[in-house]
Amino acid sequence: MARNMLTENEKTTIRARATETLIALELDASRDPQASSWLNKALPASRSERCQYFDTEGFLHNPAFATDSECAAMKEQMRDLVESWDPSQALDSFGTDDKQNSKRGDYFLDSADQVHHFVEPDSLDEDGLRLKPENQSDKLTALNKSGHALHLMPGAFHDYCTSEKVRSLVTEMGWKDPVVPQSMYIFKQARTGGVVNSHQDSTFLFTTPRQSCLGLWLALDDATLDNGCLWVRPKSHNEATRRQYKRNTKYFGLDTDWEGAVPANGWQGLLDEGFVPIECRTGDLLAFCGELDHLSLANQSSRPRHTFQLHLVEGPEADVIWSPFNWLQ
Repeated sequence: MARNMLTENEKTTIRARATETLIALELDASRDPQASSWLNKALPASRSERCQYFDTEGFLHNPAFATDSECAAMKEQMRDLVESWDPSQALDSFGTDDKQNSKRGDYFLDSADQVHHFVEPDSLDEDGLRLKPENQSDKLTALNKSGHALHLMPGAFHDYCTSEKVRSLVTEMGWKDPVVPQSMYIFKQARTGGVVNSHQDSTFLFTTPRQSCLGLWLALDDATLDNGCLWVRPKSHNEATRRQYKRNTKYFGLDTDWEGAVPANGWQGLLDEGFVPIECRTGDLLAFCGELDHLSLANQSSRPRHTFQLHLVEGPEADVIWSPFNWLQ
């Protein structure tokens, strides 16, 4: 997809249509006071207007959820982690376009209870074994993401994940026995952060007998139309999980086309298909159901778009089982 900067007129058009859609969503949610919980149909009707919106539309924007100091502390801890990382000893790339299933070995699988760093494919030299010279001197700019156990590390990430405000929000949304299987830091680098095609998080965090994934997407930088803010498709959380991403002995060995490719006509096609962009300020949190369809476009700007993403699922005390086929075990 071409990485041409949006014009001011295009951004005005997108924001106007997004505002119109979001206003309509608020009215729609308010008309259904008996909306059942997405997480558990046995739960009573929505507990609050916020829960009602979440259950009806599949997401909830929480402005100023984290303080500037909390966001800065997480970015500082990540800088320290990257500084201590030796790419010559551990180097793997990560792509998020139309080939989601790349060959992943032990470095990826072992990140389940550790913090491993994954670089942008474009930051590697021709043989794919080393960082390009310009990235060797600034390792942070080479990265696509770091994961998947930041929540287990002492420091700013752990403090945030175990904070009372996170606990309160998760409880408010209806989770009874929340378990944290993974956390990720996404860099969305300036001018190189690529498209993340539409997907459902439950694809990767599958539970039975019902889906129970909750995504908590925290903006550590302002997330705008220019640098790759999140786009969501309201009400898509009522659709079934399209597929399950399974761990296997061949490490997900075959590339397969991803059904969520961005339309050829870009943002116009996304709006026509019901997607809406959610621009966020630093510290804003977007909470959404695991079956909500969402994506982000390429970062076309000179500014990075760092985010910290925490995923939760219900545990056994809520009669929910983590799939033994999930890649993360």
